[in-house]
Amino acid sequence: MTFSTILIANRGEIACRIIRTAHALGYRTVAVYSDADAGAPHVGLADRAVRIGPPPVRESYLDVAALIAAARKSGADAVHPGYGFLSENDGFAQACLDAGLVFIGPSPAAIRAMGNKAAAKRAMIAAGVPCIPGFQDSSPEGQADARLVAEAERIGLPLLIKAAAGGGGRGMRMVREWSALPAAITSARSEAESAFGSGELILERAITSGRHVEIQVFGDGHGHAIHLGERDCSVQRRHQKVVEESPSPAVSPALRAEMGAAAVLAARSIDYVGAGTVEFMLDADGKFYFLEMNTRLQVEHPVTELVTGLDLVAWQLRVAAGEPLPLTQEQVELRGHAIEVRLYAEDPYAGYLPQAGEIVAWRPAGGDGVRVDHGLHPKQTISPYYDPMIAKVITHGRTRDEARRRLVTALGRSVLLGLPNNKRFLADILQHPVFVEGGATTRFLDEHLPAPARPEPDARAWAIAAAIWTLGHVRGDYSPWRSAGRAAFPLTLRTGEKERELAVDLEPGGITTVTVDGAALPVRVLARAGVEVRVLVGDVQETVHAALVGDRLFLDARGVQAEFVEPPPKGAEAEASAGGDGTLHAPTSGRVVAVHVQVGDRVRRGQTLVTLEAMKIENALAVACGGVVTEVKVKPGDQVPQGRLLAVVTPDDGPEPGAASAAA
Repeated sequence: MTFSTILIANRGEIACRIIRTAHALGYRTVAVYSDADAGAPHVGLADRAVRIGPPPVRESYLDVAALIAAARKSGADAVHPGYGFLSENDGFAQACLDAGLVFIGPSPAAIRAMGNKAAAKRAMIAAGVPCIPGFQDSSPEGQADARLVAEAERIGLPLLIKAAAGGGGRGMRMVREWSALPAAITSARSEAESAFGSGELILERAITSGRHVEIQVFGDGHGHAIHLGERDCSVQRRHQKVVEESPSPAVSPALRAEMGAAAVLAARSIDYVGAGTVEFMLDADGKFYFLEMNTRLQVEHPVTELVTGLDLVAWQLRVAAGEPLPLTQEQVELRGHAIEVRLYAEDPYAGYLPQAGEIVAWRPAGGDGVRVDHGLHPKQTISPYYDPMIAKVITHGRTRDEARRRLVTALGRSVLLGLPNNKRFLADILQHPVFVEGGATTRFLDEHLPAPARPEPDARAWAIAAAIWTLGHVRGDYSPWRSAGRAAFPLTLRTGEKERELAVDLEPGGITTVTVDGAALPVRVLARAGVEVRVLVGDVQETVHAALVGDRLFLDARGVQAEFVEPPPKGAEAEASAGGDGTLHAPTSGRVVAVHVQVGDRVRRGQTLVTLEAMKIENALAVACGGVVTEVKVKPGDQVPQGRLLAVVTPDDGPEPGAASAAA
């Protein structure tokens, strides 16, 4: 099978990643883009690009007909699906083949065999691959709520409900109490239908303190199949991976061989061709159980590339062209250790709420053993239509601790200003004693960082912020003040809910003395290169990242990020906040999935009023008071911007719902 021009049916960092390897191997490339991605880097990186809009832009990358038409228009004779979107859609793979295109991935039959978790689990049980006890009946009778409840009682708690057609944690619910089971079934089915077009569910016994370990497999069209070692993906939130590493701290060479053999058996049982991943749960006793098989390239494939020295995308292209695998199992070697973290546009200190808006500054870190996969311009708008992952930072070292140290440093040196993000949170994970010792399980975040506290700027950071703010507004930039005179004045700054009244004294020679909580701190701006600012505070020099944009100052100092503003006068602020906790606003841009109340309903404090889907994640929104719903401003299906008023609850003195029965 020969081809010369590859259409990448994807976007963002994975599209850029595939394009670079394709170019290195001499292939021409075609990008596709929605209206929201017209100026994205992957569009300009490809030899050609085809618009597949119009809105709704999220569905553009799911439009099979548009993608096939784009291939015809551009002269592409092969399609690489990347990951996500249609990468595991057997109908898309078949449509490519029917159109005479080479599909760079497994056969439609193999995708179909593993695309439904229920069917995949039945197939693996038949093949002799160890599986977690559960229930996976796809029939209408098996999917009835009453049957699911009965099977759940047979399996016992804790229980995991999973979307049969799903992935990425969507349509997945953990049940620890029987009273929560009916609502969890309803919620999981609703999210599954929205995300995957199918509400089919399976049940599994939950291994609550195990490890999520996956095996990278590869097959070719000549009957060969091998594995390339394992990746430990145990650090997760909302069942989505946050940190991945290879090799796993919990896997011995003997266990690697055993798990690898099981993964290859799974691949061979469906005549698998191309890159795939077999995911297992590893319990505390060293027993492993099949979870699912992802019939595509994984987000975390770079850690395998760094420890094996192989280019997995290059392997995909060679296998798709009909070549045999370039190595045998015995020739595969793992060298050193690699760790990857996913950099998200989300606020980990506010329930991991996805963020959308403009990135003010972006510059990935470099250096020995550091790799950053991304698809961002320095100043790019993050839209609400796609997954909140914006980059992957990966490091390699001779040892696990060397890789870990390099990753902490790389995160600190990466510049990302303008949107709340999880950069500091990732560094905190990597430096947690349990992770350092290699002991993280799937319960790591729940047990050790269940509700991380937002890092607050210290007095030094407030002084730096005040100096940069003042210099920027006095001179129009924040280069050193050089007047022969002297100026002193009060300054009030706010970040989040914290507000401080500061005293700023501009002195000749470029020194700004800032008084914070009664202590005077001399600050001198020594040098500036873009958003990189070298400052001297007292006797200590350091480099901070800062961007002054209009009336907002974005500062990253010692890993603590904050947005500083000068608050409005007290009277104006009080007038603007009238309405109090009874108003419900959209915390981010998104689509209204459900409205759970109507005007006239009496609600309790904390009751969910609206469910908002943002970046493929559902968020239950509530107000902080009880009362009567007096306004509902949205309906299911509405696309709303950040800050949009959704509903209003007027507090009253009536009893909260359930109060009377509780009293009785």
